[in-house]
Amino acid sequence: MKFISKFLASVAMLLIIAVGQSTAQNSSTIKNLLNVKDKQYDANRDSAYLDPYYGLKKLIIGNLRFAEDKSVRPRQTDNDLKNAGQGQTPFATIIGCADSRVPNEIIFDQGVGDLFITRTAGQVMAEASYGTIEYATEVLNTKLIVVLGHKSCGAVDAAMKLPANPPGHVVTLINAIKPASLRAKQTNLVGTDALDYAIKENVIEQVNLLRGLEPVLSRRSESGEVLIVGAVYDIETGYVNFIEETITSLAKFQSKR
Repeated sequence: MKFISKFLASVAMLLIIAVGQSTAQNSSTIKNLLNVKDKQYDANRDSAYLDPYYGLKKLIIGNLRFAEDKSVRPRQTDNDLKNAGQGQTPFATIIGCADSRVPNEIIFDQGVGDLFITRTAGQVMAEASYGTIEYATEVLNTKLIVVLGHKSCGAVDAAMKLPANPPGHVVTLINAIKPASLRAKQTNLVGTDALDYAIKENVIEQVNLLRGLEPVLSRRSESGEVLIVGAVYDIETGYVNFIEETITSLAKFQSKR
């Protein structure tokens, strides 16, 4: 009887942990640094454009709405689409994966003109991507850049498996992601754990690449004028989890580490 009680208690604890993992969004450290309150569902758009730290908070709150089925679908009317011809002031640039299951405006619950987006498989970047990102920074004055990976990423999975004869230019994607996949293999993780590790490492590598990209982003990132951070979208839960080390390493938070 005593053994059964202990067994049931262990099962209950595992269920609690599993539920917590499936519903968790971002770490308490990130929430404290950005002053995100529990169950906060609203953030002002104008402040997001002026202040990239607030813009980051707005993305977290918008994703919370989406993941908890409370989306408000802002600025998505016919008038919003027609008025977009007058210009654009996106408060964030998203470098995301081309995967059809990761629609950026929807998962962040944003509207027309809010997000400047470039997408490729595995969010792999090259000269055209760099120019696109720099255009948003220099011309549109967008101060927040988010590299957004996602779970179950086929491009990262391909890099993990290293197929002998990948078709066409797919090899370009695999080679770009290969450093992250090799680090994942060195951990001795298996299955989805190894893939998840590689996905996160790939995002971190891309964040560091952009932070050091000359001549535009490196200077603006170092000064704190432009924030470059990373996140991973969980397709099953709907939550976007920002990678803590890419937040705590921002200039404003260096002294709080």
